[in-house]
Amino acid sequence: MMDVGRHPRIKLLAYSEVEEISGYVGNFRARIRRKARYIREEDCTACGDCAKVCPVVKPDEYQQGFSSRKAVHIPFPQAVPSAYLIRKEDCLGLNPIACGKCAEACEKKCMDYDMSDRFLELEVGVIVVATGMEPFDPATVAEYGYRRYPNVISSMEFERLICAGGPTEGHFLRPGDGSRPKRIGFIQCVGSRSRKDGQLFCSNICCMNTVKDTLLLADHYPDTESTVFYTDIRAFGKGFEDLYQRSREVGVQYVRGLPGEIREDSKTGNLLVRAENGSTGRLEDHEFDLMVLSVGFTPQNGNGKIHKLLTLSHTSDGFLLESHPKLKPVDAPTKGVFFAGTCEAPKDIKDSVTQAGAASARAGILLSAGKVKIEAITSRLIAEKCTGCNVCVKACPYSAILPGDAKKKIPVSIVEACCSGCGTCAASCRFDAIEMRHFTDNQIYSQMDAILEENPREKIVTFACNWCSYAGGDFAGVSRLAYPASSRLIRTMCSGRVTEDFIYHAFRKGAAMVLVSGCHFADCHYINANRWTQRRVDHAWDRLEKLKIRPERLQLEWISAAEGQKFAKVMRELDEIRKTVTIEEVQDTIAALSKPGK
Repeated sequence: MMDVGRHPRIKLLAYSEVEEISGYVGNFRARIRRKARYIREEDCTACGDCAKVCPVVKPDEYQQGFSSRKAVHIPFPQAVPSAYLIRKEDCLGLNPIACGKCAEACEKKCMDYDMSDRFLELEVGVIVVATGMEPFDPATVAEYGYRRYPNVISSMEFERLICAGGPTEGHFLRPGDGSRPKRIGFIQCVGSRSRKDGQLFCSNICCMNTVKDTLLLADHYPDTESTVFYTDIRAFGKGFEDLYQRSREVGVQYVRGLPGEIREDSKTGNLLVRAENGSTGRLEDHEFDLMVLSVGFTPQNGNGKIHKLLTLSHTSDGFLLESHPKLKPVDAPTKGVFFAGTCEAPKDIKDSVTQAGAASARAGILLSAGKVKIEAITSRLIAEKCTGCNVCVKACPYSAILPGDAKKKIPVSIVEACCSGCGTCAASCRFDAIEMRHFTDNQIYSQMDAILEENPREKIVTFACNWCSYAGGDFAGVSRLAYPASSRLIRTMCSGRVTEDFIYHAFRKGAAMVLVSGCHFADCHYINANRWTQRRVDHAWDRLEKLKIRPERLQLEWISAAEGQKFAKVMRELDEIRKTVTIEEVQDTIAALSKPGK
């Protein structure tokens, strides 16, 4: 952080928040709130006289609550700028002034109790999101006694206790009585890989963090006995297996099985653990001086705000969703936005640094180009047909459409640099005022007409989104998974491009069934466009039912690019339903949908 602060071409805005972001790639406008520090940072010499006289004592968040800080403090060592700040919610001397001792002690007279938040307006070309992740709170796992027993700590607290700059100045002491622990237990996967207490995903770094901790203990305190309770040791990185084997060689005991409960010996403060050893099949009793819960990680709480500011999507586990996991692993679905670090998924330092380098390179390429190239699949407004109803404005997941005015007969306008070509706007427009380049209505109708020209009752018209379900069909093919040939695929960029009339047109042409398929609900490549797919299909089901057309002839499936087996299975199941559709049923459907007003 100090190197960043010294760099002549980097402007560091510490103790600040992004309030609002508008614009598009190359032309973003950001509104930044610079929080009031109540100390003029340019005058502060970080002498610390103010902190010495401050009467307010609070737990130090940086030291995980093992030591205290004052209301006036430096957040952490080597913070930039190297200046004190006052926490408004902790200080006694702000409004009304009831203390003011820090102002009296400051020779430079840096205190300014009347200071208020300031706002900056910045114009930027690209944005890199690096909001990180948060450690899981093990207090929710009641059986481990965290916060109930003082000698049960988290892995983050362990890091502070063993650190030379920690609350004990490098002396490894247990919190309960200040003695040095010699028998230490580690419990893995606390908050990870658990349906009951935490997240379903693996947090990636916990296993190797524990291996590192056991080696540190073995180096600095050779008489320490370390025992690790684990589900699986995932040492997948370069050199990680060697570290794991070194840990075993220095005497660390690894027990395959997680304890069901931790109890405390009230006399000694030691911790009693019973766990089943999966390797031997026996129940084992252990006694430890200190228990360390190796906690997993969760998405940053602030990601919800980031989603709204930048129109981003996230995966089912809550981490931000990249544009493409292989082709664009650091690009966000919104053009000009890139990811770095653990905001996108749990990863270790090496992978975070690698991704940060890739994000900066992608940003540099975009900035140095001067102009932005866009794909030729964007939407085009037919202004004379637009009524300014603004339905398309609500449908666009990228805010690429600027509102019109129906009363003043002002049509909407499209910012092509923002448009990603999902087609949700065109499907939502009731007046055919938006056309999708290379995915026009006429092109899609022509494909359906060609598919259903012969033997339509033997066909399943399938609308498949480019990024997931269509790719899932490709994966089924290269995996040599057999499925019936009755399905005929029509590629769309997104399932949100599919209109209700596409569905009805296929049925009017005699199709036995129609399948609309796209990305999984939480993983839409176009942020939330498939929500509109769900709404349209729900409405189509209702209409088919009113017309006494069997609703199951219209199917909606979410299939990812990696689910080739699911694609093949769905096609086999739909073909079984297709075989039940009779000629009379098809004829009745054509008649019902061909009536005027239907």
